[in-house]
Amino acid sequence: MEVTLLGTGAPEGLPRPGCPCAVCARAVGAEARAATSVLVDGTLLLDLTPGAAFAAARAGRSLGAVRQALLSHPHDGPAVEVPSGLPQPVRVPDGRELALLTGHRVRAVAMDAGGTGYAVTGPDGQRLLYLPPGGAPAGLENGSVDSYDLVLLDVVGRPDALARLRAVGAVGPATDVVAVHLDHDVPPGAESRRRLAAAGARAVPDGTTLTVGVYEDVPDVPRRTLVLGGARSGKSVEAERRLESFPDVLYVATGGTRGGDTEWAARVALHRDRRPGSWRTTETCDLVPLLAEDGPPLLVDCLSLWLTDAMDSVGAWDDTEWASGGEKALRERVRELTDAVRATRRTLVAVSNEVGSGIVPATASGRRYRDELGRLNAAFAGECESVLLVVAGQAMVLR
Repeated sequence: MEVTLLGTGAPEGLPRPGCPCAVCARAVGAEARAATSVLVDGTLLLDLTPGAAFAAARAGRSLGAVRQALLSHPHDGPAVEVPSGLPQPVRVPDGRELALLTGHRVRAVAMDAGGTGYAVTGPDGQRLLYLPPGGAPAGLENGSVDSYDLVLLDVVGRPDALARLRAVGAVGPATDVVAVHLDHDVPPGAESRRRLAAAGARAVPDGTTLTVGVYEDVPDVPRRTLVLGGARSGKSVEAERRLESFPDVLYVATGGTRGGDTEWAARVALHRDRRPGSWRTTETCDLVPLLAEDGPPLLVDCLSLWLTDAMDSVGAWDDTEWASGGEKALRERVRELTDAVRATRRTLVAVSNEVGSGIVPATASGRRYRDELGRLNAAFAGECESVLLVVAGQAMVLR
């Protein structure tokens, strides 16, 4: 089955007409995208958009052989002119199946928001899933669907849709996940590719033809990632974003509840509200057993508070205790943690503060904490495939 992406942008395209934002200003040339429209084997059209016939011609394709045109979502704005010879586009009721004369079978997939998804099976058995913008499949159960060879969906706008598909086995390690309906939520170019790669997905230019079932260089999701940043830099948001397309994440909060501290309670509530509802939370600084167990991905937020707890436990704030064994005990705790990171089979994203670039702390204990956090960050980063530094909400890839 050959799939030609006539457009890969949001319904209004990218850049959006008349939008003054920085992302739209940079979406020029190869980064510009027409509204998403998909041509399957030259005979099935998913979403008729303005200029689809010209887009097909630019891609070396024609709409002349299209025998079925399906719409996945309401198309706002002026009515789209149907090219001569093309069948009138329709939306198929949820659950209904179509058997085309070309040997393709199409099933309408129910969404949790407005729109219809389409599961297409080619004459040779390859399977494609196409989802509308802003939609995620509804009513999925584990084992209820087979794995797809190619999935086209709104990865940026609805990462939880990808998480749901992974949870039931519809998306597996060999599935090619391609982002469509791309809007101005993410800067184009390297930043867009980085965020998609973190979800195990990719984007392709308009006019690209994909052969379903043929091996593609699908991005490998880093198994161990360290996200560094200063206060309110956006490091926790970046860490959460890296796992939001995966189901059953275990969020490890190392800061505890701090009973009576209203400011801390407000910060905890903000983090909790931001996380997907399917994630579980545990409050602990005992990270080594968690890393040794099999299980879903871990998000540890944060190592800075883990270090505070470790330094408390070894008496690091007292110079006498520090010199008489506290320093050695802390080094052993850090070594046990980094050894566990090296050996873990779980996907891990950890957050830590970068405090060594600011004002030198006025107290000896403050300077000790700064130095030990720098050592911990360096040792932890040495065991990670990916290391990021977040500054002003912008993630810079260090490794």
